[in-house]
Amino acid sequence: AIEDLFVTLFLEAHRRPPKGIILDLDATDSPLHGHQEGRFFHGYYDCYCYLPLYIFCGRHLLAAKLRRSNIDGSAGAVEEVARLVAQIRSRWRKVEIWLRGDSGFAREELMAWCEENRVDYVFGLAKNERLVANIAHELEAAETEAKKTGAPARRFKDFMWETLESWSRKRRVIGKAEWTKGEANPRFIVTSLKRRQVPAETLYVDIYCQRGEMENRIKECQADLFADRTPAATMRANQLRLWFASMAYVLLCALRRIGLAGSKLASATCGTIRLKLLKIGAQVTTSVRRVKIAFASSYPGQEIFALAHARLRRAAA
Repeated sequence: AIEDLFVTLFLEAHRRPPKGIILDLDATDSPLHGHQEGRFFHGYYDCYCYLPLYIFCGRHLLAAKLRRSNIDGSAGAVEEVARLVAQIRSRWRKVEIWLRGDSGFAREELMAWCEENRVDYVFGLAKNERLVANIAHELEAAETEAKKTGAPARRFKDFMWETLESWSRKRRVIGKAEWTKGEANPRFIVTSLKRRQVPAETLYVDIYCQRGEMENRIKECQADLFADRTPAATMRANQLRLWFASMAYVLLCALRRIGLAGSKLASATCGTIRLKLLKIGAQVTTSVRRVKIAFASSYPGQEIFALAHARLRRAAA
């Protein structure tokens, strides 16, 4: 019910349905320092941790699901995406929905679900010898250019690809053949989007690479709003703590969008908003009819605070 509220608030934030939206998926670590339920050691993060799944649409948080760390990074993604897509399409029936994620989400189950439910995807694809060999000519050309110009060079190759066993069909793959700092740096993505919809370089540079912005949103949740503090003994209690932090993020996003638009805090992080707008000294006086909050006359953010207060009151009216 709490995560349904996240989606409802996201939908209400748009006066008109957009033509298309991109849902960003990512998994991150929530370190554990006790003997909490579901505690496992994760080799990549080199610690005992949980592995929560986050789903964002731009700055809007849509899902934050706590999981054990002894699982694949995409575990549970199909169920979460199916729930979100159903809710979004119940309001916006014609909206185009794309999924974006790193190579941890390029899994047959998730890609097949997308293909069967009119959802497009752009996922990173882990490189291997076969894939690198497929762009050998482009890597050679990039190396030649880089040595000639003294600057990094890259080429893109757009081709159809199938795995030996794990995929059920051929899929479009884009390879980035890059030569930088004196060595090859090949990268790959897999997508359901057609060539006529988005060219290879545009898809990689302007769409896929923008997923890095989601990592900043996760940092806001964890570093600024303490979403990574999961000290309770049970996973159920820690999931509730994660939801509390997530709801704090949702509320601060609403404050930023409604109350701070056009101000110098319009693009501020949640941590900056807490520090400059909320974490301030004040005298609180309570009477029968009202609660009075008195700030220092020298408070430097009083104009922004008054502006945000007035806008929020108008929005609530």
